[in-house]
Amino acid sequence: MKRLDCSLTLVFPKALEEELIDHLLERPQWVRGFTISQVEGKGQAVRLSGVVEEVRGRARRVQIQTVLNCEDARALIAQLQALLPNPEVAYWLSPIIEFGRFA
Repeated sequence: MKRLDCSLTLVFPKALEEELIDHLLERPQWVRGFTISQVEGKGQAVRLSGVVEEVRGRARRVQIQTVLNCEDARALIAQLQALLPNPEVAYWLSPIIEFGRFA
């Protein structure tokens, strides 16, 4: 079993949620599970849609986090970039010191 040494975080518009989740579910060899959160974003590449977002100055986004092997994370990112070339999809990788379960 590969070492789970990397956390991948993806942040993207709600409209891409189902498509991105489908892509992750189609790659069980890399992604064993993930957490989905509703978040808000603000930044240069964030497009505000609708009056509510424009007034508030931030956009509704979805955030997915998963723990996986770093090489697999880079391969997954490359595939996702090719499938969904969208400047509103942000990602980052963080090292994981340890990952486990209580039971």
